This record gives sequence, structure tokens and C-alpha cells, in this order.
Amino acid sequence: MRFSRRYTVAGLGPFEGIAVRTARAECGALESPAAVSVAVPAHWSQVAVDLLAQRALHLHGVPARLRRIEEPGLPPWLWRSAADTEALAALPAEDRTGGETSALQLFARLAGAWTYWGWKSGVFDSEADARTFHDEIAYMLAMQMAAPMSRNGRRPACTGRTGSSRRLRATASTRARVMRVP
Repeated sequence: MRFSRRYTVAGLGPFEGIAVRTARAECGALESPAAVSVAVPAHWSQVAVDLLAQRALHLHGVPARLRRIEEPGLPPWLWRSAADTEALAALPAEDRTGGETSALQLFARLAGAWTYWGWKSGVFDSEADARTFHDEIAYMLAMQMAAPMSRNGRRPACTGRTGSSRRLRATASTRARVMRVP
């Protein structure tokens, strides 16, 4: 498939020009709510911020140091990441894992996972089409023009691009339902 840019500019990041603010997100159970600070697009409502933190952000378990996993035939910008055990061993135990602190991290992770699946499935005509798809999807997520679908309150489909130990396996039916565009 070929993709054209509508919202982004080639050579610039997908979030270029999007104002970001730090918001306090309420997450956790009603009996014991917790609050986290998260960077979000400035136009987002508090409800959107809370839902993002409750359902999509990896708030714990993301390794502080990652290494890229080279895959033949895959552009380096699409390589998956995994925990860099050697670099992590050099850190104090309490600093080895953390969480996502920005919605932009989440959008890049989701767009990266979907682009990875598309590349592996042979969807794109060229690397430029894959990059365009990635950037446009990431931008659309940030601007709330598209949203990941999750069934039964589950987290959005994702792969281990952050090196998190929590990995979901994508199936053909999952790929078909990944995006809901209004």
C-alpha cells in the first residue's frame, strides 16, 4: 500500500508543533486511587488523561535501559527493543524499571507496533510508506482523531517495543480491529 502525508511533514517528528502539558492522572482502583504525572497534548480533557493512564500507559515494569534487536530486512527505526540486561545490572535495583511518563511515548509505541506488523505482513510498498503510516497514525492518536480499540476494557494491542515483559500476541482479527477512525 502507498500512504500520503496529510498531517505530518517528512523529516520532522509526528509530534512537531503539538503543545504538551503535564497533567495529574487519577488511576488505580476506586478504593485506593493513585495519581501520576503524565505529559499529554495540551488540548486533552481530564477524562481523556485519566483514561489514558488507567487503560493504556505502561506505568510500571518498563526497563530503564533498552537495546535494539536487529532483524534482517527491517529498517533500523522499526527494530524491536528489549531490556539491556548488562546496562540494567549497572543500575541500582530501584532504578532498573519505571513507566511511561508521556502520552507521546504511548502513541509512538502503538504506531511503531502497528507499523511493525504492517511491514512484517508486506503491507507497505516502500520504507517511505511505512514511515508515513507511522507518523500519520502517531499524530492522529495525539490529536484524538483515531483511537485504539480495546475489547472488554483490556489494554490496546501492543508488542514489546518498550522492552516491557508484558507482551500481547497479535492475531489477524486483532490487526483488523486495531484502529477505530471516526
